[in-house]
Amino acid sequence: MHPLIQSFSKKLIVSVQAYPGEPMRDPRTMSQVAQAAVVGGAAAIRVQGLADIEATVAAVDVPVIGLWKDGNEGVFITPTLKHARAVADAGAAIVAIDGTVRERPDGLSLAQTFAGLLESHPQVLIMADCGSLEDAIASQAAGAHIVGTTLGGYTGARPKTSGPDFEFFREVVGACPVPVVAEGRVHSPADAAACLRAGAFSVCHGTAITHPATITSWFVQEISAAGS
Repeated sequence: MHPLIQSFSKKLIVSVQAYPGEPMRDPRTMSQVAQAAVVGGAAAIRVQGLADIEATVAAVDVPVIGLWKDGNEGVFITPTLKHARAVADAGAAIVAIDGTVRERPDGLSLAQTFAGLLESHPQVLIMADCGSLEDAIASQAAGAHIVGTTLGGYTGARPKTSGPDFEFFREVVGACPVPVVAEGRVHSPADAAACLRAGAFSVCHGTAITHPATITSWFVQEISAAGS
């Protein structure tokens, strides 16, 4: 196993992202949030956007998983070879790419995308964001170094669970010998621990740590319900 991947085995990856138009949608802010997460014990950081990747790589000393979201439906997480190469150029040690078997915007297959990235950037590692067992198996066959359950419940291949999709984790872990990162609707420390018990190599936690607007809304909803 690559030592960079081994460094976050059974540990926490923190996803640091803000949506367009939000007050925190700023590379320097995101890099500071990433630094705070590392102080808290994060073993790796996942971050979106080229400027955010560059700022975060300069700010932290843990592996940075980079991605580039382009659009908000279909294949939009590092959707093309051009996007993947740009993420690698921005300094990400690990490039997260949509690992589904859906048609890609540039017409390349999953295998062609992975091969093209590794041809131009042989030093990078690939994390495939998957939405089904079929995706995970195809991504591993195409050369992914890590498989993530990131898109479980978001592609139509599986129902969207209210919390972590433990059935999905177990299926992928059982079928794929490469490291499997549990990601998607991990809302609490208890959820994260349960993902590891379900066989995940490591856990990626995002919204519940780094998105104040959503965290605040959870409290507001509970308070409103209690006061009604």
